[in-house]
Amino acid sequence: MTDTPTPYRWRWAALFVVLAAEVMDLLDSLVTNIAAPSIRADIGGGESTIQWLGAGYTLAMAIGLITGGRLGDIFGRRRMYLVGAVGFTLGSIACGLAQAPDQLIAARVVQGLLGAVMLPQGLGILKDIFDEKEQAAAFGMFGPVMGLSTVGGPILAGWLVDADLWGSGWRMIFLINIPLGLFAIAGGLAFLPEWKSSRAVRLDLVGAVLAAIASALMVYPLVQGREHGWPAWAFALMALSVALFAGFAQYERRTAASGRDPLVEPSLFRKRGFSGGMVLGLVFFSAMTGFWLTFSLYTQIGLHYSPLKAGLAGIPSSIGMVVAFITSQALARFGRKVMHGGLIVMALGVGGVILTLGINGATVTPWELTPALAVTGLGMGFVMAPFFDTVLASVEPHETGSASGTLTSVQQLGAALGTAILGTVFFERIKDGSFVRAEQFTLGVEIAMLVVVFAAVFLLPRHARPQHEGEGAVTEETEQVPA
Repeated sequence: MTDTPTPYRWRWAALFVVLAAEVMDLLDSLVTNIAAPSIRADIGGGESTIQWLGAGYTLAMAIGLITGGRLGDIFGRRRMYLVGAVGFTLGSIACGLAQAPDQLIAARVVQGLLGAVMLPQGLGILKDIFDEKEQAAAFGMFGPVMGLSTVGGPILAGWLVDADLWGSGWRMIFLINIPLGLFAIAGGLAFLPEWKSSRAVRLDLVGAVLAAIASALMVYPLVQGREHGWPAWAFALMALSVALFAGFAQYERRTAASGRDPLVEPSLFRKRGFSGGMVLGLVFFSAMTGFWLTFSLYTQIGLHYSPLKAGLAGIPSSIGMVVAFITSQALARFGRKVMHGGLIVMALGVGGVILTLGINGATVTPWELTPALAVTGLGMGFVMAPFFDTVLASVEPHETGSASGTLTSVQQLGAALGTAILGTVFFERIKDGSFVRAEQFTLGVEIAMLVVVFAAVFLLPRHARPQHEGEGAVTEETEQVPA
């Protein structure tokens, strides 16, 4: 392979095939927030079942993304894309046919794992088949698609649950993936070219297993601990998780020193910007995912909104995010100040939701929540839009692939932790019977998390594109911290 992308006759058709896979992932990461109460009412399960519907998917995605891109290098991107698309579609069917909570959660894990195999391949193929001029237009398509999915996903989920097509109820939110999956599979066979790394790449299985176990041991007790009265084993598992993450970092250093291929380049953790970005991403995406989950639960369980009404209630926040994505490019010259501003705006929006609930209580309407939700979404978008570019500005070109994969995994792990932590806080507080106070307290915790994120932003490079004054100059963007 050359460093320059090779023009490919069917490259625009390939783009739409990859976009179909992205839409499946975006929809499935959003729909259970809306459908969870209906699912629990139908097939049973405890309050932790609601959390696992989201956390099972995002945790599996985080674990799988660590190795998903490597599998494409080893076995070929087209082949692994097709494996992922077939598996994701079958996992969706299993979700739609599940008769018990454990079956559904297991199927969600399958979706997450196979989605993690599918998604990196499509992005890698697009980088290979589009030249530099076309890449901007091609990847520019992802913004509108993500925006439409963010706005339309909850609405579609709510409508499908309420419509109860052919008596399917909530099951249709998963079965709708069948036509999307078939399009992704057929399009992959017809339009995606094969690609395989020109150098021998070995899979770091030990590192992958260590990272997977450490992640699972952190999320599991956070979800299940509350239902068991926070026993000693819950805290022991979390402590073991921290120890395993430390062991994972040490193992990756030894792997790199021996000349083998580590999952994560150890040099990344010596960079202040990247380490800070990991902390920022973990906490921010925890806060964002927890916000969506608890808001959906509050509107349906506390306010007795229908699934469709709950989905519609969240539109202002989604629109705010889309507006931020569209306008963030014009503000790029302000660098990380955009993220600081976004966090302030988001905190004000969340505070506005708390205030609105305090004023209107259990009689609050979607229209009364609209201003605060719109501000919240606007703030979210101004943090998300520059996040990856800003963090990646602190890494060297040869580290970009490993850094990108690691940040994406951190994003998904943060989503799983947000579902676990803020979901647990919400369910713990409703014991006193007041859904309003439970939601207000949970949103207060979220504001505290945003304060942590605000501090972490100072560790990032000032701008997404570092500007060195001269050859070999050392600036804040390349500043490293001791190992």
